Amino acid sequence: MISRVAVRHLLASTVLFAAVPAFAQDVSPPRGEEEGAAITVVGALTDVAIDREEIELTQANDLTDLFRKVPSVAVGGSLGIAQKIYVRGLEDSLLNVTIDGAPQRGTLFHHVGRVTIEPELLESVEVQAGAGEATSGFGAIGGAIRFRTRDPVDLLREGRDYGAIAKAGWFSNDGYKLSGTAYARLFGDVGILGSVVHVDRDDFRDGDGDTLRGTGARQQLGFVKLGGELGGGHRLTLSYEHRDEEGEFGQRPNWPVRANDRLFPVEGKRQTAIANYGLATAAGIDIEATGYWTRSEFTQDRADRWGLYGAEIESYGFDARARIRRAGHDVTVGAEYRDDRVASQYLGDPAMWQPWAWDPAIGRFEETGSLMGVYIQDRWRVVEPLLLSFGARYDAYDVDLVTYRDGTDSDGFSVNGGATLDIAPGLSLNAGYAEAFRGKEIGDAFTLEKRPGRQSLSPTLRPERVENVEGGVKYELDGITASAVYYRTTIKDVILDQLGRTFSQPQQDAVFYENVGDFKAEGFELRAGYRTGPFSIDGYYNHYDSRLNGNRIEGYEQIALGNSVGDNWAISAGYDPSPALGFRATVTTYQDLNDIEVLFRESELGFIDGTRFIDKPGYTVVDLFARFQPFGTDAVELQAAVYNLFDTQYRAHASVGDYAQLGEPDYAIVQGLPEPGRNVRLTAAFRF
Repeated sequence: MISRVAVRHLLASTVLFAAVPAFAQDVSPPRGEEEGAAITVVGALTDVAIDREEIELTQANDLTDLFRKVPSVAVGGSLGIAQKIYVRGLEDSLLNVTIDGAPQRGTLFHHVGRVTIEPELLESVEVQAGAGEATSGFGAIGGAIRFRTRDPVDLLREGRDYGAIAKAGWFSNDGYKLSGTAYARLFGDVGILGSVVHVDRDDFRDGDGDTLRGTGARQQLGFVKLGGELGGGHRLTLSYEHRDEEGEFGQRPNWPVRANDRLFPVEGKRQTAIANYGLATAAGIDIEATGYWTRSEFTQDRADRWGLYGAEIESYGFDARARIRRAGHDVTVGAEYRDDRVASQYLGDPAMWQPWAWDPAIGRFEETGSLMGVYIQDRWRVVEPLLLSFGARYDAYDVDLVTYRDGTDSDGFSVNGGATLDIAPGLSLNAGYAEAFRGKEIGDAFTLEKRPGRQSLSPTLRPERVENVEGGVKYELDGITASAVYYRTTIKDVILDQLGRTFSQPQQDAVFYENVGDFKAEGFELRAGYRTGPFSIDGYYNHYDSRLNGNRIEGYEQIALGNSVGDNWAISAGYDPSPALGFRATVTTYQDLNDIEVLFRESELGFIDGTRFIDKPGYTVVDLFARFQPFGTDAVELQAAVYNLFDTQYRAHASVGDYAQLGEPDYAIVQGLPEPGRNVRLTAAFRF
């Protein structure tokens, strides 16, 4: 059901559509652009694309592997099920993350990750850092990440109507991976693809050689995709994915398990069904539509306390857009809707959980949310050297605390504008300004339960509003690429559940969402690269400072908001003497980030006598990669990688900081998992 806010403001929002220029008869594309995907202008200099070749060379198994070379992205958590993505310091809950256009939303448990993906399925990954154009989607106040899966017909060899790929991989630290993919042409350019993946990992060893308990896991995945070009400009694909991960983890999977701590059985599942439709017409109007349904589940058996406890999130919705090109204009106009439901529930014997439940008669806790948005974006080639982009969107949010008969709603507009100016061959300037709007969405499943009569939403709760400003220069010519970008992001009225309850406000529950102040991130990125013949080298330097109310953010203090990392740089050198042989070496360094002030909330509540300070030590990691086709074709390909060559002992800056260094017994458990030590990966791929 469409939200009451959406209904109330639907007529007002049509002003966006009224702004579409009436010029659909001229089908010529803007000068300098081809009739493909729309060019991004706002924030373009910090956008990054990861292609299939990169994914295969690195034998990517998780999010850390995927985003290792993306300067604006940091991944913390070490363990796959616990990994979280941060873009410019903002957690992935503030990003619009999609798989083939289907958003991955909601939080099952704040100690596990929200985004799960199998790199074996991916054709490409696109990262948009910071608020961008109106087409970015709901709640993209920190940016957007778009995963795109592989298409059946694209995998076929020339002249073949069917084929298969079998892969076997081994990891020295510590496990193996098996995958199989079969694909066939049904007719014309329509095909079908099916993949199965199995990963089995034992507990891994850190750089000191210590085995970390509770880090082993088993993952299984099934994926099927059907469709392709139907003729007459029509394109349709249908896909379904089922992912299952299970293991025995600590109570908080993103924290270390101490020697005497218990392990608890955990299972996570995700199912996603997606339909993508496209129509390219001779009239110069292209149509794209995506419909989706996704369901995620997480269960943890706390046999020592309340028994089996489960969480689930279910979302469905659509995004439909039209693209119109004429006389230098490239206009995208569209509408999207999403319906979310989150629930948690005691699943075991009620005799076990009654002492821990504030209302044993309930046992199940539920929230629902609905979002509606409409948007328009115009990229206008004013003259040959100048490309302008400007757009707007209207969003409406509605969240309903079903179990406790409470809720909130909000709506608002956001605008953006940007320009790219070519000032010399290969040299361009780019500047952009973007706003984004986000109301309250469904909550963390494991924190839905509250005491009767207590509030979990502030009566004065306001939506978040973000402003993102970027500017920079880019050079790309004769094998040389270089760019420098400065950005500043501010979020007003950050919505956050602070740790603990204020006893001066007895009506507040322990989980209480309120506006806690303003967030500000300021930073810059420098990138450079050179390619000549078989040789290539590229690198980046990244700096940003992320603060809430003037205080540097940290992953435990501001859980579900963000984290801070030190200045970091990476250099990657490659040598590809032939299509059948290639090598790469990468060096990544994070500099010390010291004197991070922490425990603000505990100090405010009087639990301790003032704040404390922690440090995040710097580290340098070296990774090596190689690929070899022994018969000169892709029929057989051998891949080798050595991650963390020198067995460096470190904790990723994007993980929770090490509070054990404070010497406070009550906080000794608060620390992120160390990263794995040296890990040799070998993979053999056979294409039939």
